[in-house]
Amino acid sequence: MDNWRTAIATSDDEHIWIRGYDVTALMTRSGFTQTIFLLHQGRLPTAGETRLLDAILVGVADHGAGAPSCATARLAASGNRQSLSAAVAAGILAIGDEHGGAGSACMEMIGAGVDLAARESISLEDAAGRICDEARAQKKRLPGLGHRIHSSDPRTGVLFAMARENGLAGKGIAFMEALEQCLRKAVKPLPINIDGALAGVLYDLGFPAPFGKLVFIIGRVAGLTAEVAEEYAREKAMRIRIPVTYDGAPPRELE
Repeated sequence: MDNWRTAIATSDDEHIWIRGYDVTALMTRSGFTQTIFLLHQGRLPTAGETRLLDAILVGVADHGAGAPSCATARLAASGNRQSLSAAVAAGILAIGDEHGGAGSACMEMIGAGVDLAARESISLEDAAGRICDEARAQKKRLPGLGHRIHSSDPRTGVLFAMARENGLAGKGIAFMEALEQCLRKAVKPLPINIDGALAGVLYDLGFPAPFGKLVFIIGRVAGLTAEVAEEYAREKAMRIRIPVTYDGAPPRELE
């Protein structure tokens, strides 16, 4: 039977190494965001890359107890007072394609758009237009655009401005902005949301598409731990009772 293989971390009696760096050196001379970048990219980030990834993690950490992941974690904490990990894990399991997963889908779309532009020697604007037209014809929703609350997601402008200030804005951000403009002209204003913003930034930083969902999980875990801790500290067990309207069969006799 072959051994498992990993290029991420190893240790001996006196040392722990992450991607070849001694963990004690990372502890004293680096930081958590840099280590996340190192774990996934195999190299330490520049100062600008660190700032951008850090901003993304802050941007996805929490935006209210009503979000599916936070609500699920608090519901689990309300019914299970013995396991912090179970409550946090319940919140993570609520993250999927509809909640927190659009980032990875958006990165795949960006990759397809950039490839289309290169393959057919057209501009990113033209590639975005084609993808927009295809989505309209198929009545398919494009990931990373639109928001239930914000008419303009405040986090998007911050991330894109930071990317430009650090010389890291590239085809990912350009494609998302072109797509937003295309939809504005053809359909209606649909702002780039946090999923679309982090997708554009992460694409330009060289991350693969699955990291669009993974970064949401990494950042949201911080929020989930706070939500669960507050539920334990401030609320009684079994306090969450979801309002339910029954619309099934009326009482009846068994014949």
